[in-house]
Amino acid sequence: MKKYNVAIMGATGAVGQEFLRLIEERKFPFAELKLLASKRSAGKKVPFMGKEYTVEETKPESFEKVDIALFAGGAASKEFARPAVDRGAVVIDNGSAFRMDPDVPLVVPEVNPEALKNHKGIIANPNCSTIIMVIALKPLYDYAKIKRIIVSTYQAVSGAGKEAIDELTEQVRSVLKGEEAQANILPSAGMPKHYQIAFNLLPQIDVFLDNGYSKEEMKMVLETQKIFNDPDMAITATTVRVPVYRSHSEAVTIETEGKITADKARQLLAAAPGVIVQDNPQEQVYPMPLYTSDRNEVFVGRIREDISHPSSLNLWVVGDQIRKGAALNALQIAEYMIGHNLI
Repeated sequence: MKKYNVAIMGATGAVGQEFLRLIEERKFPFAELKLLASKRSAGKKVPFMGKEYTVEETKPESFEKVDIALFAGGAASKEFARPAVDRGAVVIDNGSAFRMDPDVPLVVPEVNPEALKNHKGIIANPNCSTIIMVIALKPLYDYAKIKRIIVSTYQAVSGAGKEAIDELTEQVRSVLKGEEAQANILPSAGMPKHYQIAFNLLPQIDVFLDNGYSKEEMKMVLETQKIFNDPDMAITATTVRVPVYRSHSEAVTIETEGKITADKARQLLAAAPGVIVQDNPQEQVYPMPLYTSDRNEVFVGRIREDISHPSSLNLWVVGDQIRKGAALNALQIAEYMIGHNLI
């Protein structure tokens, strides 16, 4: 089997570290591996599969002789994606820089792998909450076209990075000691105000836009329409940060062109790739973030027909946003491209 030279940009962050775990776990066929990061992280030693790698500062020349470049996302994607492609690499970017570029495929392999056929060197990984949702909606969309989506998310702090995880831990400790909790990260480190997340919910993820929606909410709207190639699909989203370490949860209501019964939805979802149905409310069986962390699949439960509309379903969808919502999806894109001779 052919092996590929792989670079991971952002190798020291949460997504970069997840890339490494998954490469080993899935026996990804790499020949040489480069770990890249900012100048601040350059020189760090990372043990991996019996070998110690030195993290290098990312530069355009870092991508010489690289076949596949896995980008963890962030501002550096705009700076280095094109230089990487110019040097012969295929870039799979986990950030938002290229998602809405009409020349860049936005791909979830279980949903729209055909979009990879005409790639021009850069492939975009959707937003984590979008990935988790569309995995669950794909079999339902194919059966009876979805006309409208109403989604509310309950997103883990790890979506905001390691600093947010650490802050939640410290705040819980402070509150339990009767001390004042310090907030410096959430909703976002660069914002003028910060709020306690411990024992609290924050109805803001990213900045607010002129239409009253947050940037995270509009990502879900626009990315879902692009992935399904359905700009007329009506979507509204409310995204909320919750005091959970890992795995995003989503309450999703869909309106379809034809009725889908709850039983039919369970049947369709049980047969769908990447989905596990956990739906037995009488036995208190339903997905929860605590038990879906470090899992590759998206879990769906609380499947029921909407009593307020004749062609509507309610779903509860949970998935590990660092795995399937980020690193795993990108690696699956690379695996699909290798298997279909697109690299």
